[in-house]
Amino acid sequence: MEKGELIPVDSEHSAIFQLLDGRKDEVESIVLTASGGPFRTFSIDEMKKVTPEQALKHPTWSMGRKITIDSATLMNKGLEVIEAHFLFGFSPDRIKVVIHPQSIIHGLVHLRDSSVLAHLGYPDMKIPIQYAMTYPERWKTPIKPLNLAEVGKLTFELPDQNRFPLLRIAYDVLEKGGAYPCIMNAANEVAVHSFLNRKIGFLDIPAIVEQTLELAEKEGIKGDSLDSLIDADQWARNTSISLINRLAS
Repeated sequence: MEKGELIPVDSEHSAIFQLLDGRKDEVESIVLTASGGPFRTFSIDEMKKVTPEQALKHPTWSMGRKITIDSATLMNKGLEVIEAHFLFGFSPDRIKVVIHPQSIIHGLVHLRDSSVLAHLGYPDMKIPIQYAMTYPERWKTPIKPLNLAEVGKLTFELPDQNRFPLLRIAYDVLEKGGAYPCIMNAANEVAVHSFLNRKIGFLDIPAIVEQTLELAEKEGIKGDSLDSLIDADQWARNTSISLINRLAS
C-alpha cells in the first residue's frame, strides 16, 4: 500500500501545518485559537436560558448547525486538540488553546528560543481549503489581503473551563485514550441534536457527555480495535439517549 500525506483543511490545523514547516524539533508547544463562540461573556445562569437560535449565531464564522453549537460549547476546540495530537504528534500538555474573539490569528507555534510564530488571515475557509488542494504550491485567492489597521485590535484570553467544561473533558479523554474520545464524540452528537430539537438545555450538553463517560468507565468499555470502537460508539449513543429521555421525563 502506498503511503500518502494528510494535509489539514480546518483553519487552525492548516495554520499549524504551515507554521511547523520542517521545524518540529524546534517547537515547544502549539496553540489553537478559538473565537469563544456567542456565549463567551455569558454567566452560567445566562447560559441556562439560551436558545438554539442564539447558539446558532456565531460571531465570526459561517458554519453548519452542529459545528456551530460545538463552537458555542467549545467542544469543537476540544475535538481540534485531539485532532492536533494525532496530526502533529504533540502530547496534550504541548497543545494549548487561547480565546481570540477576532478570529484573525488561526494558530501559533512557540519555539524553544521563546519566539512565537503566528498564522494570520481573515476568517474565510476558502484559504485553507485551497491551500490543501494546491499544496505545496500557494495560489492566489479572491480573498482580500489582511489589513491589520482595519482590524484595529487583537485580543486574547484563557478559556474558562468551568463555564465550558467540554474543553477540559476533551483533554481528559485524550489522556485516557482507548474508547473515551469516541464515546465523548458520540454522546456530544446526540446531546447537540437533542438541544437543537429543544429536548434539553444548552448546559445539559456537557452534563450528558460527562455522565456518559462516567458510565463508560464503570462499564470498562474498551477501544482496542475498530470493532470495539464501533460498539463503543453505539453504546454511547444509546446511553446518552437514555440519559436524555430520563432528563426530559
